[in-house]
Amino acid sequence: MSQPETIAVAMSGGVDSSAVAALLRAQGHSLVGLTLQLWNQRRLSGHAGMPEAVQGRCCSIDDVYDARRVAEQLDIPYYVVNQQDRFEDEVVKPFVAEYLAGRTPIPCTLCNNHLKFDSLLTTARQIGAERIATGHYARNHFDPIRKRWILSRPADHSKDQTYFLFGLTQDQLARTLFPLGEMQKPAVRVMASEAGLNVAAKPDSQEICFIPGGDYNTFLKAYLDEQNQPLPDSSGELVSTSGEVIGHHQGIQSFTVGQRKGLGLTSPEPLYVLNIHPDSHQVTVGADSDLFSRDLYADRLNWISVPDLYPGDQLRVTVKIRHRHTPAPATLTAAGPGRIHARFDEPQRAITPGQSAVFYQNDEVVGGGWIVNPTL
Repeated sequence: MSQPETIAVAMSGGVDSSAVAALLRAQGHSLVGLTLQLWNQRRLSGHAGMPEAVQGRCCSIDDVYDARRVAEQLDIPYYVVNQQDRFEDEVVKPFVAEYLAGRTPIPCTLCNNHLKFDSLLTTARQIGAERIATGHYARNHFDPIRKRWILSRPADHSKDQTYFLFGLTQDQLARTLFPLGEMQKPAVRVMASEAGLNVAAKPDSQEICFIPGGDYNTFLKAYLDEQNQPLPDSSGELVSTSGEVIGHHQGIQSFTVGQRKGLGLTSPEPLYVLNIHPDSHQVTVGADSDLFSRDLYADRLNWISVPDLYPGDQLRVTVKIRHRHTPAPATLTAAGPGRIHARFDEPQRAITPGQSAVFYQNDEVVGGGWIVNPTL
């Protein structure tokens, strides 16, 4: 970034994106602040068991206020871009559908992959900015040998957000700046404080923007009720690994692989959800040791550091199956059109359909996809 340019800054109202705006402003760039309005925080408040407004949620009204205030402090133009309809269509509705199908989706990854970067880059061009900058902890650069943009883990591995960014396209990576990629989080707060930003000490948001308290089941019921849609009857049997019926449940949407609490069973040994069968509505439960597997299948793939994986190819990588999961060594092979098979060197716990699987070589993101049930 040697020459000043016009850059659109994705401003969430948090310390990270605010620090990015202050940093780029100090470097002499012409900035425009953009905030996406994604969800009406009051929409389901108090409805069908949903709590009233909860503090600490991502993308709240307070966050919009904080982002606008930072833009005023830095004397940069600021706009709120309303994407509520698209957010509902591309994030909320798929989220609901996934849970009703017995899978466990990641709404933040859906939002990044299908909405945020696409919307921000489109808006940026409309206002004369060719690139956007975000407060994500990640790094990207162009590799002239491979002729590809590369996404890498940040210097501060404790804040690594590449797991949520595996769906970025080559064009999106080419037009995105991650100014915090080389920084540690404490230094970012110091930088924000020295710039006089009121959000310097603001806690990081912990809640998903449309699910206060993380209560997915209550949200599903409230959302469907608002849509005048009944909660589908997916009640069924709880079965052991041998197929013995040991109980009944009220709906597969209440379960996720690895879950222990809320099974409604008594057993001398702890029982965990091992598998959810959307067709039969059966939920298989078993011991913790039964949760471990060496095999993962994923589809809806996006490749970053390589163009694709072809039949017969094998690729050594490490694979992350959850945000806080330590990437584990595995071998990737193509498993049919648009599908990949990862064979882990050592069994991994609770490989969960609906979650992301992200592939790494050292700090580089090779690509990623969405975990599917191997029997489907």
